[in-house]
Amino acid sequence: MKKNFVECLCVFLILGLPFLCLAQELEPRRWNHLPIGKNFVGGGYVYTKADIFFDPVLRIKDAEMEMHTWAFRYIRTFELLQKSARIDFTQAYQEGRWSGLLNGAPASITRSGLSDSVLRFAINLYGAPPLEGKEFAAYRAKVDVETIIGAALVVHLPTGDYMNDKLINLGTNRFTFRPQLGVVHNREKWSFELTGSVWLYTDNNDFFNGNKLEQDPYYTIQTHLIHNFRPGLWASASAGYGYGGESTVSGVEKNDRRENLGWALSFGFPITRQLGVKVVYLSSRTQEPIGQDTDSIGVGLSFFW
Repeated sequence: MKKNFVECLCVFLILGLPFLCLAQELEPRRWNHLPIGKNFVGGGYVYTKADIFFDPVLRIKDAEMEMHTWAFRYIRTFELLQKSARIDFTQAYQEGRWSGLLNGAPASITRSGLSDSVLRFAINLYGAPPLEGKEFAAYRAKVDVETIIGAALVVHLPTGDYMNDKLINLGTNRFTFRPQLGVVHNREKWSFELTGSVWLYTDNNDFFNGNKLEQDPYYTIQTHLIHNFRPGLWASASAGYGYGGESTVSGVEKNDRRENLGWALSFGFPITRQLGVKVVYLSSRTQEPIGQDTDSIGVGLSFFW
């Protein structure tokens, strides 16, 4: 009975992965104008709880997930083609537990280990000139109204824990590419951000029992309204929408299109001139009968030099 529960649960977890990522990717200030030649290091923790909804024919009820995520991030800013640019590296360690009732009997599964590593390269195409030191400080002090346009490519590397004889894994055993286009409009103490992206998946040719997993593109859009009280002290409200991601397993279409809404509240405050803290609450809800509703709370610490 436990095996049947895990098999049914696995299909949802793998194909519903973009939904979790959408919620956790509601990140404001990702297109911020930063001084070049700087290093940023951050660490954080996120607790996520989810209610999972299956097709009634699977006879799985009260399915839940609890996930603990510890993440590390490094950012380096630099000048490229007379534009300000940055490269990010993120690595997380996760511990998760999935539980529910199959035919009325309780069943559960746990996993712990590294998730897939994530690289992001971003460049500001318009606005946000490449400056450092006093030049950067002087520019930011005099600019009250500005628009910034940026482009980025995010790559998820298949480095996470993955076992081809297990149905539930923290790694995906495939590459995911996410081109992004973002616009930021700053007006005095207010900022409005809009980011569109598409998730492009390579195939997992080593899926469970020798199957092949394919997945259609998943489209997302997110927006953020940010108020800057003073340097380092800010608050934001965010919303996001995701659609698509239908999958095929060994040539069999699953008819499992995803449609999800997410929202978040974030608050950042400085401890010193170089050390800051961010607290965030994220929530997401499926717009389809099959999917999951998630709630997350997290805290992060960042330092730059």
